[in-house]
Amino acid sequence: MKIIADRDKCMGNGLCEAVHSDVFEVGDDGVVLVRDENVRADDRTLLQQAVAICPAFALRLVEDD
Repeated sequence: MKIIADRDKCMGNGLCEAVHSDVFEVGDDGVVLVRDENVRADDRTLLQQAVAICPAFALRLVEDD
C-alpha cells in the first residue's frame, strides 16, 4: 500500500499531519511531504482518515498490485 500526495493540489493546512505525523509533514514551503510513501497495513485506518479529511483532495491511498 502506498500513500500518494499531489503537491500541486496541496493547500498546506496540515490536517494530514495532525492525523498521522509519522507519515505526513508540512514542509517549510507549506506543502505536504510524505516521509515514506510505502506504508504499513496497520496504518490503513489513519491513512484513510487523512485522505478523507484533506480539503484539497491531494492525497490518494493506492493498493499494491
